[in-house]
Amino acid sequence: MKLGFIGLGNLAQPLATKGAIVCERVALLAKECNVVFSIVSDDAAAKNICEGENGLLTNLLAGGIHVSMSTILPKTAEYLAALHQQHQQHYLAAPVFGRPEAAVARKLNYAVSGEEDIRLRIEPLLKDAGATGVWDFGDNITAANSVKLCGNFLIASALEAIGESILLANQSGVDAQRMWDMFFQTLFNAPLYHNYGNIILQQKFEPAAFTAKLGLKDLDLVLQQAESVNQSMPLAQLLKQHMQRLVESGRDQLDWSAVSLGAVKN
Repeated sequence: MKLGFIGLGNLAQPLATKGAIVCERVALLAKECNVVFSIVSDDAAAKNICEGENGLLTNLLAGGIHVSMSTILPKTAEYLAALHQQHQQHYLAAPVFGRPEAAVARKLNYAVSGEEDIRLRIEPLLKDAGATGVWDFGDNITAANSVKLCGNFLIASALEAIGESILLANQSGVDAQRMWDMFFQTLFNAPLYHNYGNIILQQKFEPAAFTAKLGLKDLDLVLQQAESVNQSMPLAQLLKQHMQRLVESGRDQLDWSAVSLGAVKN
């Protein structure tokens, strides 16, 4: 079995030194692989790597599998799955949860949905790719990306809450670090709060593991999905406003954990 990866970014060169072949175009990669994993920035990019004469659809072998780890709209996953089926190929939704340090520590989590036999074939590969958990959400191709959007909404909500609590503590004359030392060991003793809480306490928003610009994109997706299913999400609207303010102020390359700075009064 030959595996290909699209969207590795800075990880491509270290893999090349270990013997991986670097391809200049998607078409060249697709022709050589049985399974292609992709992780790209948005829905447009996900469609772009699939469509056209140089895309996966034209060049991936019949029976080939495309595993999409990107954060995209469920309807985009549904659209791409249908196109792959037309080309006698398989599409699996497998969006990933985890910052770069989680990848290094092999503590990534994947939500997967799609054809059952494809899910079972790909699960061992995801575990080899650093998964601590592969969570099965069934045959409905849209399910995994819906889970991913819900998860990112919850993370963004936590980031806002952590940031605002620190701002309130500081303005109230309280040692925010001491306060969060208590929270880390009691109410909020979980990796998300430990990792992001320390980033926000120390204001270490650069270099970003996930930028505010991408965070804004994800909140847009959350709200688009909410609208498509007629669900009101007032908190997501507020988070988008704060992230938008951060981006429009020229701080779009800060880590998205800086979202609460969008709430700071000028």
